[in-house]
Amino acid sequence: MIEEQGRVVAVAPGAVWVESLRKSTCCSCSVKAGWGQGLLEQLGSSGRRGYVRALSSLQLQVGDAVVIGVREDLLVRGALLLYLVPLLGLFAAAVLAEHLHLSEPMVILSGLAGLFAACLLVRWRSQQTAGDPALQPMVLRAFLAGTALAV
Repeated sequence: MIEEQGRVVAVAPGAVWVESLRKSTCCSCSVKAGWGQGLLEQLGSSGRRGYVRALSSLQLQVGDAVVIGVREDLLVRGALLLYLVPLLGLFAAAVLAEHLHLSEPMVILSGLAGLFAACLLVRWRSQQTAGDPALQPMVLRAFLAGTALAV
């Protein structure tokens, strides 16, 4: 389970909206001086706040500190869907156009069309699964007045 701490900013039926501070690991990396992200984080510009809707069966209030979690396999499947499927669409369409002996500009356009079609497929799939509770982040623990409650 991948966990992140945050603070409840809104309560909805069966869920809460959690605000977390997104922080990269660049400041702890040994090569942080060689990359722009580490420098930006040292300057304080990377402290963006993220808002996540997380399922919860606990009685939480605005301001409560919580730990939310997402299963690792969901993260891997989501990354594959988001990154690999569009690349496969691009390559498959370009290889098919090349196999049909189309001109080079048509191969390029076919590849771009395959990329676009695969992106539409990813968008459609994400809209179909957006309401599935098994694919949603969930509140794992809440810290209320110094005590930890677990789900």
